[in-house]
Amino acid sequence: RVQLVESGGGSVQAGGSLRLSCAVSGDNSDSYCLAWFRQAPGKEREGVATIYNDDDTTAYRDSVKGRFTISQDNAKNTLYLQLNDLKPEDTAMYYCAAFEHRGGNWYCEQAPTNDYNYWGQGTQVTVSS
Repeated sequence: RVQLVESGGGSVQAGGSLRLSCAVSGDNSDSYCLAWFRQAPGKEREGVATIYNDDDTTAYRDSVKGRFTISQDNAKNTLYLQLNDLKPEDTAMYYCAAFEHRGGNWYCEQAPTNDYNYWGQGTQVTVSS
């Protein structure tokens, strides 16, 4: 019922910035946990940041706190991830994801990857030293 399309990836030097966008279309009138994940070659997919679309409650993995910001623009049906002070270890394919959830914002932060049933195709971020 929901389609996700990412954009905004690219190649930057360490210390640089990028803004990723995720266009959300389809039946998005319900409450959702939205998230950004990333996957580097040879590594497991990991959650980067989450947001509950009902109240904008956010959460981040420790390694990106203070550098990345997740946000949403409901008028544009778009999810964003602002990436600042990028490091080579941030290099990965970045995915936006979502699942329907009406139980409150507390669950989004700890939801397992398997809960997410809507995924975008990914956008590559490459950071050189």
